[in-house]
Amino acid sequence: MSTHVEGRAPEPFTHPALFYRDAAEYLAGTVPFIRSGLAAGEPVAVAVPGYNLAPLRAELGADADRVQLMDMTTAGRNPGRIIPGVLRAFADSHPDRPVRIIGEPIWPDRSDQEYPACVQHEALINLAFTGRDVTILCPYDTRNLTPAVLADAEATHPVLIDSTGQRTSPAYDPEAVITAYNRPLPEPAGAAELTVDATNLAQARDLVRTQARHAGLADDQVVDAELVVTELVTNSIDHGGGSGRLRIWTADAHLVCQVDDRGTLTDPLAGRHPVLPDQHRNRGLLLVNHMSDLVRLHTGSGSTAIRVHFRL
Repeated sequence: MSTHVEGRAPEPFTHPALFYRDAAEYLAGTVPFIRSGLAAGEPVAVAVPGYNLAPLRAELGADADRVQLMDMTTAGRNPGRIIPGVLRAFADSHPDRPVRIIGEPIWPDRSDQEYPACVQHEALINLAFTGRDVTILCPYDTRNLTPAVLADAEATHPVLIDSTGQRTSPAYDPEAVITAYNRPLPEPAGAAELTVDATNLAQARDLVRTQARHAGLADDQVVDAELVVTELVTNSIDHGGGSGRLRIWTADAHLVCQVDDRGTLTDPLAGRHPVLPDQHRNRGLLLVNHMSDLVRLHTGSGSTAIRVHFRL
């Protein structure tokens, strides 16, 4: 279902939510969507939690080999990675063809820390794909997700599908969702802290390495954490008033690093725009999204806080 405004061509991008109560409704809503795309010669990708991949693969049979299947618990463990690393990566590899994608970024085991980033992601999809001939179907488990999550789904999806059929969502307002979830981050307790400017970047890197090793991160994770924090504090120096406040602590089986500065992010899709291989600028937040297990962000007039999590 496309949006039509009098005097304009219909909007080709479609972003329906599929509300399902059980496995039968899940398959009834997804398998025909996949097979219809294959019959039309459209590339199809499916990125859903692994426990939903298995029944889909079994129901599709030989057709499963014609679909790009991804476990969203891995590919999308950081919701900020899904648009550039899953959805745009697939759609952009087929630039001259209509594309169908099933993306299920919200499942019952998502944590309270992850959920705000998930719902912001769902709202931002509508900005990222405007004008593209792409359909992204997002399943929601109505038995195991809360009423508040389902209400957010109605606000982030212009079309709703369930066992009774398809309808337009009267609550659709993705920009309001983006604003509502741009909330100040809770203050941490017991964090190691350093004010970082151009004179002490090496000290910031040393602090990250020390805290990451002490927390028990593997060697490759220590390298990732150091690189991510370096990108964040460098961005603060270049764009956030010349310095940033770095804090590091552990919570909920994660090493958590946060950088606050005096800048303001005006692009809601910052960190979600794919970049060309030879593009050397404006890659920092994209790299942060790709390398972190979770990214939370709050930006306002003259202040930005970015919090990154690394699973222990």
